[in-house]
Amino acid sequence: MLQLGDGIACLSAVFFVVLLGTRRPVWSSGITLSIYLFLASFRFPPLPADRSRQVLRPVSKLAAGGVSVVAHRAGGHDAPENTIAAIRAASANGATGVELDLEFTADGIPILMHDETVDRTTNGSGPLSKLHFAEIGKLDAAAKHRLSDRFRGEKVPTLQEAVEECIKHQLIIYFDVKSHPDEAAAALKHLYQKHPVLYNSSVVCSFEPKVIYRMRQADPEVVTALTHRPWSLSRFGDGSPRFPSSWKHQWMQLLDVLLDWAHHHLLWNLCGVSAFLLQKNYIAPDTVQYWAERGVDVVAWTVNTAVEKRYYEQLLNINYITDSLTEDCEPHY
Repeated sequence: MLQLGDGIACLSAVFFVVLLGTRRPVWSSGITLSIYLFLASFRFPPLPADRSRQVLRPVSKLAAGGVSVVAHRAGGHDAPENTIAAIRAASANGATGVELDLEFTADGIPILMHDETVDRTTNGSGPLSKLHFAEIGKLDAAAKHRLSDRFRGEKVPTLQEAVEECIKHQLIIYFDVKSHPDEAAAALKHLYQKHPVLYNSSVVCSFEPKVIYRMRQADPEVVTALTHRPWSLSRFGDGSPRFPSSWKHQWMQLLDVLLDWAHHHLLWNLCGVSAFLLQKNYIAPDTVQYWAERGVDVVAWTVNTAVEKRYYEQLLNINYITDSLTEDCEPHY
């Protein structure tokens, strides 16, 4: 997708695009200067490389290939996703870390849950925004898992419970925040203050740049990452179109191009991220080199076959996120 370079090249592109639209050099200069001043004034500098590498490449826990292997949703194929059982299984199966999804109940309790509803993973029904923690605590988080009999009665854990379990097993944590930027930043800041070990053993990541920016505002010492999948506005994870309407699909494709350009040239710099979590189908050697030149690690998701894992470990030498530590399986997006 479109890449124009950084720094002067990026601002020059903005200048010429505005100039073509307005045909007024003064306006073009003013808008370009405003963008530069905005970035210079409000951007967060990235953390020192040695700090971020303690999280992204913890020497004592690296896999045989020298990369971090992170269990997606704590390893949702091997155990019920986003549960204490999954965290324990990930540790037992040799994961370097776990990726955990942060959500909130109706009464503001931070819990582990990927979806906005409890329908897909539990024996309950309804949106989290309407369910209190006391109600969610009665649900079986293993009810719809392929190994439900083995994990029957597993509960939806609070964020606090999950973090304590990860610390116990010395797992790196990838906190995936889907929404609620202010609430998430406040909850995570409290956790980092309560458990300072997290500064060197966790990363906060999100598809939403606003989430990462809010986190850096709340605590600039936290390692952060942007998550990205090209064409995410116009297509689902499997590549199928999101919208039946042709004109809406084309409009969203245009927005996808702009979003991809912004991720590569503005947003990562504004947020000062240490890593870029990219959907596996869009990673090639030149992708890794592009980000390495900017001091940013690439992490692939979701890598679920032995062949793919060897490719990322041996050829690209980058961290990857997987649904299973034990066998090949279909990916969750």
